[in-house]
Amino acid sequence: MNQHAIVTRENWLQARKEHLHAEKELTRMRDQLAAQRQSLPWVKVDQNYVFDGADGPVTLADLFDGRSQLMVYHFMFAPEWTQGCKSCSLLADHYDPAIIHLNHRDVSMVTISRAPIDKLMTFRDRMGWNFQ
Repeated sequence: MNQHAIVTRENWLQARKEHLHAEKELTRMRDQLAAQRQSLPWVKVDQNYVFDGADGPVTLADLFDGRSQLMVYHFMFAPEWTQGCKSCSLLADHYDPAIIHLNHRDVSMVTISRAPIDKLMTFRDRMGWNFQ
């Protein structure tokens, strides 16, 4: 464990203000980088992607479910695993209440994984999730 210096409140406040300045600079740089990413050109998707869904094959266009935007989360679940990633599972515990808010903002959300669809559906049911 790191040994921290014990200083006066004034010295701590000075160090904290310097750190806050660096944090704000990082935020500005992250905002600039995000703006650059958002202004990148697009590429037309010509390939007809088809996924295995709970009710059979689903095209990429189907995943949009009539909305103009699609949010895709890659749920880590390798075909040979017996259960999904712990961190992904924690996030997935919060999908169902969030999806309605995304839908109201013209966003569809789907989860993809490498595991076979039957294994995914079994895990989803075990966890009590409703999302696709």
